[in-house]
Amino acid sequence: MAENFEKLKCWQACHELKKYFKENVLTKLPKEEKYDLYSQILRASRSATANIAEGWGRYHYKDNVRFLLNARGSVAELLDHALEAGDCNYISSAILIEIREIIDKCIRLINGYIK
Repeated sequence: MAENFEKLKCWQACHELKKYFKENVLTKLPKEEKYDLYSQILRASRSATANIAEGWGRYHYKDNVRFLLNARGSVAELLDHALEAGDCNYISSAILIEIREIIDKCIRLINGYIK
């Protein structure tokens, strides 16, 4: 087991995903989305890393897995929000493609950690 959650590759990938959303999506949303899509994206991105950290801190496999599943759900939720942002033309198709790639990596790493 890693000496702390920051050493987990799945946490690192989700942290990078969170930063990517902050730099490339949240900055492009219009002000009228501040309390809707903006807030949803921010909470889901924070939830992914927070759930991995909390699961790591539980020290029991079943507890950890439950939090990892929550993290995976938050990552999937981010894809839904990105699709919505794309549908509203807030982000480009190129950014959406990059988001899909990062999300796929995050989900693979979370699944690998679960196994």
